[in-house]
Amino acid sequence: MTDEIVLHHETTMVRRLRLAPGEAMPWHRDPFHRVAAVLSGDILSIEYRDGGESQRIQITAGQVEWEEPSARVHRAVNVGKQPYEQVTVFLLDRADAVPQLTEE
Repeated sequence: MTDEIVLHHETTMVRRLRLAPGEAMPWHRDPFHRVAAVLSGDILSIEYRDGGESQRIQITAGQVEWEEPSARVHRAVNVGKQPYEQVTVFLLDRADAVPQLTEE
């Protein structure tokens, strides 16, 4: 997994995330609104730490989504055959906020 902060200006953070096939993000929560733009990939699985049913999501390059905050601990897993790449704009409530809170 590659996680790169491209820009951080006051309450706006832009991150570029890459997952090779089979790679997963760390378990985390999303406390802020965000806009995510998919650059490449085909299928993601969203897994929930509480044991809830996973969601398989078909994705396409150019897809843009508005994403709501969520306190539910989850992670994305690239279950597709293509590398997954996404640029996310986080709308933070303060400049020193953590955009995704990891849960080990």
